[in-house]
Amino acid sequence: MREIRTFELDHGEPAAAWRVTQALTLQVMAGEVWLTVQGDLRDYWLSAGETFELRRGERAWVSAGAGGARLALAFASGTDGVQARPAAQRTGLSTVRSFVPRWLQTI
Repeated sequence: MREIRTFELDHGEPAAAWRVTQALTLQVMAGEVWLTVQGDLRDYWLSAGETFELRRGERAWVSAGAGGARLALAFASGTDGVQARPAAQRTGLSTVRSFVPRWLQTI
């Protein structure tokens, strides 16, 4: 059994910044998602049904396309999605709000 969390993003909403504390699979359920990972020179546009593997320690920024988006995050179990390069290590972590899951901390 795996824990899966669903998020909805509105167009025009500021990009969400995440620091991944455990490997995750991001899957777009509806709409389009813009994703960038620190240390990776590419930006990614993912459509419904596409996945992206986020590695432990990476910092990622996620935003919705014009129609908004719904995405799911689950603990990574395979390598079927696009592989991202490891991001630089984060230093000087700020306090993270207690309602954010430990495996997905916002920056």
